[in-house]
Amino acid sequence: MGKTKPPHPPEFRAEAVRLLLRGGMTQGQVSKDLGASTYTLRNWLRQSEVDAGEREGLTSEEREELRRLRKENRRLRKEREIAGEAAAFFSLM
Repeated sequence: MGKTKPPHPPEFRAEAVRLLLRGGMTQGQVSKDLGASTYTLRNWLRQSEVDAGEREGLTSEEREELRRLRKENRRLRKEREIAGEAAAFFSLM
């Protein structure tokens, strides 16, 4: 897997969205000042609209829960696979 940059803290994202919504600065200016791409800023702005109920989609909390449940699902599948292999091994004895 490729390396990814660690996510920006929620406070940083909230401040970026606040700067965008306040006006007076373009997305390009905010992007340059904060060192985040305009694409990233646009995504943060859209997500803030979803979280505020202004746009359809999964809220940040729902996204986090989905991420957590998928991780747990992978772990449980792996455990089930290992248990099945162990059962098959011991049935041969």
